[in-house]
Amino acid sequence: MHAPGDSRHGRALDFATMKIGLTLPQAAGDGEGGTWSQILALARQAEAGGADSLWVSDHFFYRAPDAAPGQEDGGHEGWTLLAALAATTTRVELGPLVLATSFRPAAILAKMAATLDDVAAGRFILGLGCGWHEPEYEAFGYPFDHRVGRFEEVLRIVRPLLRGERVTAGGRWQEVRDAALVPAPTHRIPILVAAKGERMLRLTAELADAWQTAWFGLPDERYRTRHDALLAACAEVGRDPATLEVTVGVDVQTEPGDGPSLRLDRTALVEAFAAWRAGGVDHLQVNVGPATRASFDVVLEAIAAAR
Repeated sequence: MHAPGDSRHGRALDFATMKIGLTLPQAAGDGEGGTWSQILALARQAEAGGADSLWVSDHFFYRAPDAAPGQEDGGHEGWTLLAALAATTTRVELGPLVLATSFRPAAILAKMAATLDDVAAGRFILGLGCGWHEPEYEAFGYPFDHRVGRFEEVLRIVRPLLRGERVTAGGRWQEVRDAALVPAPTHRIPILVAAKGERMLRLTAELADAWQTAWFGLPDERYRTRHDALLAACAEVGRDPATLEVTVGVDVQTEPGDGPSLRLDRTALVEAFAAWRAGGVDHLQVNVGPATRASFDVVLEAIAAAR
């Protein structure tokens, strides 16, 4: 789902080969992600091994429904890690999967994105979502109501700012007056939106460069239903779906649980990558658990074999 000859980051994209990236762990419980030095080692391994992109999450913590305070799982802050990765990698694309727009004022978010992309020399993808985990909102003092409405106001400010426009907007939750990014962004920063609901899909079709959906193993009926809903949203807003990148989060586990996931097996991964490519997907984000140098080796071998 792409436009031939489309150009982002100042270079033409080649969609003949589906891109495949890896998510990075951000805590010891995720594998070898307890410290920055461990995260950097995995990032450099992935870059050297042929991954096309690296992704981090944007959460303060996760508290299970039956967990008491003090029993949360958490990781290092995502935006800080992205800035560090931008300065210590050279080839891979980088992005959040995804930023919760509730956590940062719209114009500040755009300013941060422009600066990070300059550090990354045009390798940044701005992944955005409306957020979902209510306990972290409550704990850190963010409102949890009207998340899609708040998301829309942020997106309608961030997008024109990143395109070099001056923006004045007065909404219910966000207000800017003659805002501008100075210096202006040095590259065109793609906006990726994680969406599955009707309103979010419509905003994706209208305003985004890429759509993200997760988490999956192999292409299945749930994915096809979501993709059909995206096509319907494109038709509703008059968007040619060929101009919208499709990205999919794929879960890979050493010991798969009850949810949809793939086995950490080179042959199984190669077959899965081929199935997603045949389905017209442009970019996979692979979440491997546990995320260790050994598990990364298996995924990177599968990426090389799938080329």
